[in-house]
Amino acid sequence: MTAHQTIQTENANTDTDFISGAEMVVRALLDQNVEALFGYPGGAVLPIYDAIFAEPKMRHILVRHEQGATHAAEGYARSTGKPGVVLVTSGPGATNAITGIVDALMDSIPLVVITGQVATHLIGTDAFQECDTVGITRSITKQNYLVKDVADLPRIMHEAFLIATTGRPGPVVIDIPKDVQFSKGRYLGPDEVEHAHPYAPRTKGDAAKIAEAVALFAQARRPMIYTGGGVINAGPRASELLREFAALTGAPVTSTLMGLGAFPASSPQWLGMLGMHGSFESNNAMHDCDVMLCVGARFDDRVTGKLDAFAPTSKKIHIDIDPSSIGKNVRTDVGIVGDAGSVLEDMIAAWKAKNLGVDQAALADWWTQINAWRARDGFWYAPDDKVIKPQYAIQRLYALTRDRDVYITTEVGQHQMWAAQFFHFDEPNRWMTSGGLGTMGYGLPAAVGVQIAHPDSLVIDIAGDASVQMTMQEMSTAMQYGLPIKIFILNNEWMGMVRQWQELLHGERYSHSYSDSLPDFVKLAEAYGGVGIRCDNPAELDEKILEMINSDKPVIFDCRVVKMENCFPMIPSGKAHNEMVMASEARDLGSLIDDAGKRLV
Repeated sequence: MTAHQTIQTENANTDTDFISGAEMVVRALLDQNVEALFGYPGGAVLPIYDAIFAEPKMRHILVRHEQGATHAAEGYARSTGKPGVVLVTSGPGATNAITGIVDALMDSIPLVVITGQVATHLIGTDAFQECDTVGITRSITKQNYLVKDVADLPRIMHEAFLIATTGRPGPVVIDIPKDVQFSKGRYLGPDEVEHAHPYAPRTKGDAAKIAEAVALFAQARRPMIYTGGGVINAGPRASELLREFAALTGAPVTSTLMGLGAFPASSPQWLGMLGMHGSFESNNAMHDCDVMLCVGARFDDRVTGKLDAFAPTSKKIHIDIDPSSIGKNVRTDVGIVGDAGSVLEDMIAAWKAKNLGVDQAALADWWTQINAWRARDGFWYAPDDKVIKPQYAIQRLYALTRDRDVYITTEVGQHQMWAAQFFHFDEPNRWMTSGGLGTMGYGLPAAVGVQIAHPDSLVIDIAGDASVQMTMQEMSTAMQYGLPIKIFILNNEWMGMVRQWQELLHGERYSHSYSDSLPDFVKLAEAYGGVGIRCDNPAELDEKILEMINSDKPVIFDCRVVKMENCFPMIPSGKAHNEMVMASEARDLGSLIDDAGKRLV
């Protein structure tokens, strides 16, 4: 080797951009402005953890289970609009993360999940902690990668963030073999890489379709605006534009479970959530509307009910960033592919440019009918001053926190539906719940992620006694990082929604839905080093809720509620929106028969 070659080699080895694959991962995360990394170490990712150890700017949150990492990252992402990032090891580390990855796909949450993998020469040999992560996650991710060459790693890292956060958001998995983490190569920044495939999701709506949509909406006599999580995913500006368009048209607004907060619940135009446990007025208005504008929702089965009876006389306008969603479940008269904010902005401009307006007399009649449905009070429940009703518990929680900077997460079940019915949101990104997958155990780790993102805010997980036990170990994470999350458990000693369906659909055969050995939640909180509070008296509820929210530590609140309460209103399976069952009609449920003569409940 010549002297000149020796000098060149030494310069290459000291080049700050010539680094290991593990260092590339950390550098890419910093270049992507990642503020928090949720993870759990293991053998196949130790090189990356070693690189994290050497980088003081990288904040890592050690969870207690990989499912907790993905849900925490979801909570972080949903409350900030930024991607959530996860780091787990190979084999069981990757498979434990699967539930959260599917959850993110179903609810369009941007995640980048980095998994370790055995060395490339061991792939396919059934090596220790090997699994086909790319194969397993192929159908549950927006994109996934197996990195076989360190030279590809910078591009893949930056591409993953682009894909996860643009178009319809979703999870991306990057599987990195251990030898690739050790290998050295040249690092390239986000603006230096050349992506392997063109990826340019359409955000601007077709002008002709937008003109057609506003002309159709202006002709409505019974208009309806139906919104979903896509409005929130499109950013705060989209929520502002939704409010402006609603004000321009005077139309009523409803939302899916995932869209709560995009339109203010305090507005007189707000009809509440629609669907299986939605409000009486929103479901009836949806059934009877003549023109429906759907923005960022996907017509899922919990919203539509009986498909051939869903809004049977309406013309339907559907705005969605995902072309495959338009016309997928419900026939659309005008389909517009584009970002919710961009399309709403163009619709407002077109409406004003053409000086459009709705038939005010017809609209007044429509609101008269809606107000008559409102007067029915679909969320009515029988009050009781001797025991705590779950609905009352949520009402008091809302009343005592409404003036605070509050974020709500939930588990899944009856408590989730009561929270959607009785806790009200005026701003987006304040409501984190598992909608599409319905994942029990989501709320507690999601609260961890939200609190990491918003350290000075009040973060409350509205939980059920069954759901919360699935990821209770993340209380340890909250304690380690000083996260004062509040776990507000509606404890009825049952898997509440399972019990409700067993009562109404399965002849009161309560097969394995009662929890015979619940922990003492107060002692459990104290065992973790947190605060435990118990309440079973309505007269003491306010005082104890205030004690909870004023605590500077993680709190588990054991709210003992009436055991056999059911969640109403409810659209029975196979029924239309205007065939809701109310709480006052519950005693007559057994008489409901579907078109085929089958007893529904």
